[in-house]
Amino acid sequence: MTDQQNTAASEEDTAPQFSLQRIYVRDLSFEAPKSPAIFRQQWEPSVGLDLNTRQKALEGDFHEVVLTLSVTVKNGDEVAFIAEVQQAGIFLIKNLDDASMSHTLGAFCPNILFPYARETLDSLVTRGSFPALMLAPVNFDALYAQELQRMQAAGETPTVQ
Repeated sequence: MTDQQNTAASEEDTAPQFSLQRIYVRDLSFEAPKSPAIFRQQWEPSVGLDLNTRQKALEGDFHEVVLTLSVTVKNGDEVAFIAEVQQAGIFLIKNLDDASMSHTLGAFCPNILFPYARETLDSLVTRGSFPALMLAPVNFDALYAQELQRMQAAGETPTVQ
């Protein structure tokens, strides 16, 4: 019986583990440089979206992943508003090989964070009295695969920090 318990405990110690510990806003900003004049103009917006992810190893098997979404909306040639959110999460990730860890931090975690960041930006923009900003879903798996191809072409190796 003891051998079975030791084997089960040993398998649990080496089995891959993933759990979300916390999701939070790390940084948030909103600027409407042409207010209130922008509200009196015909509204014909163009939206620019930049997104970025970064990760940092914390103590033990904990990792922080930060997804940054920066939106610049112009009305004609004038900037109507700039909104940015850094949506972060702390994840417990254990017993993954390097490739799986890189994919988890580079695609899986940002997929979890994106809906929170999108909602935060939408709320921020509507509080600025602009129309709702409904960002389309982002395929982080495809973006991760593109980045891997770029790195392989450049002779770089993905690293987990």
